[in-house]
Amino acid sequence: MDKEKQFVSAFFEEAGAEIMASFEEKLEIETKSNRNDLVTNIDKQVETLFVKRVLEQFPDHRIFGEEGMAAEIDSLEGPVWIVDPIDGTLNFVMQQKNFTISVALYIDGMGVYGAIYEVEKGDIYTCEKGCGAYLNGKKLTPVNADDTLADHLLVANLSAIQTNERLWDAVKASRGLRLYGAASLEYMYVATGKVGAYMSANLAPWDIAAGKMIAEELGCIVTRLDGSPINMLEQGSSLVALPNVHKTLLDSYLS
Repeated sequence: MDKEKQFVSAFFEEAGAEIMASFEEKLEIETKSNRNDLVTNIDKQVETLFVKRVLEQFPDHRIFGEEGMAAEIDSLEGPVWIVDPIDGTLNFVMQQKNFTISVALYIDGMGVYGAIYEVEKGDIYTCEKGCGAYLNGKKLTPVNADDTLADHLLVANLSAIQTNERLWDAVKASRGLRLYGAASLEYMYVATGKVGAYMSANLAPWDIAAGKMIAEELGCIVTRLDGSPINMLEQGSSLVALPNVHKTLLDSYLS
């Protein structure tokens, strides 16, 4: 993975500089599915840059990206990069913080390398499968498998809670409810033990490809809200949680 890791590091540096420079510019903003589902010229530029750099260094690799400029993917055979050029675009537009670039490499359907760059803070989370996860080069400690729902905050969007009204009882049993607006960051808050679980009703593969890898490497459990496995080619619900919290949510609130 040395070449791939060096590639991602160089891409983050180049793309991060473009994004930071954009803070001084007027963004071109378009809506997609609704008024809060945004795409900017910077999202498109970053994905275009990623596609260009992959084709230069890994011409036999395929790319699965959010903004539609990458190849259409109907399988994860061989090496496939899954990229979200800006995860948390609404945060990027409105706050200029709490957004990331998320990149993952899957080979024959298995995640082998993931990286999440919180651009405004300069934090980079990385994971090579089986080799641990890191924040800015420092190895992260696996989560505490014994922590309970009562020990932690929950992160969930309202659409997730509306899928099952009993989840309000789960919120009451926890320390409280939060939402940060970027799935990759919310995955990292669970992976680093800052919150007990993150629930979403509908996420795309690029929203979670890197975060899923990192969270699982640190001992978290990742499934759909009904406990079934996640198909990395399909959109759908998502539950990432500490092991004990995951079991409690499924047994007591989601079943």
